[in-house]
Amino acid sequence: MTTLQAPSPDAPEAPVYDFRRPTTLAREHSRVLELAFETFARQWGTQLTAKVRVLSQVECDFVQLQTYDEYAASLPATTAMVLCELEHTAPKAVIQFPTIAALSWVNAMLGGQGTPVDHERTFTQIEHALVRRLMDDALEDLRYSLGSILLAPITVDAIQYNSQFAQAAATSELMIVAGFELRVGENVARATVALPAVALLPQLGETNPTHSTENARELVDAQLARVPVDVALRLAPAAVRPSVVLGLAVGDLLPLPHPQHRPFDLTVGGQTVASAALGSSGSRLACVIVNTED
Repeated sequence: MTTLQAPSPDAPEAPVYDFRRPTTLAREHSRVLELAFETFARQWGTQLTAKVRVLSQVECDFVQLQTYDEYAASLPATTAMVLCELEHTAPKAVIQFPTIAALSWVNAMLGGQGTPVDHERTFTQIEHALVRRLMDDALEDLRYSLGSILLAPITVDAIQYNSQFAQAAATSELMIVAGFELRVGENVARATVALPAVALLPQLGETNPTHSTENARELVDAQLARVPVDVALRLAPAAVRPSVVLGLAVGDLLPLPHPQHRPFDLTVGGQTVASAALGSSGSRLACVIVNTED
């Protein structure tokens, strides 16, 4: 009988593989997106400082590839979700942040101290208009930061307050999600930006591009033509007994069966491909091809 032992507490923990979502961001794509969202974080912090008139700082924490269902499940039940339309793209982008944080921004914009309220609530018409203006500016920063990665125009569509009812995309739709920490004055909040992967990944290119197999012969020939090989010019070989080789000493002569009038053999990888005569090129030795072999 075999006894199963529990793993040692010092053993490294194996990562959990989710078969429902085997797709992950390639390292090259992830780095490009991280740099873009870090730029957006700096731009967003500058914009909040100018609009709210309170020193603000935004930092990007992570960039992940998630399904919309996973993304929505990770959000608080009540929160501000700014749904943004992308031209020629059905899924919508999302900018999410706590309504408490947004209300403190509005309070500061209207001359208050930016004191946050003690509970989540929906925006009034004036608050909605001010928050929407902030989001319009944030989208301009987002377009600037992503540059050629985001080709489709993006505009604010609506603001929702329930993360489970805001249907920005199908549950299985892949989204590129970036997490941020917003520090506006003394208030700290968490925010996320989710963009449909279908709108960004085509501009990032393939990490492991492949070629069609229809012209495989031409591709192989082209590659072999660039591979360096060893070329040698040699005399005709001589057959020598092992006893003669073992008895060689300094000053011994080995006769070679190569007539003086015969060209040398030009070999590649030990195979004779042509005959050549000895010559020179400037101050260097060279060979002149006499004939070639099939």
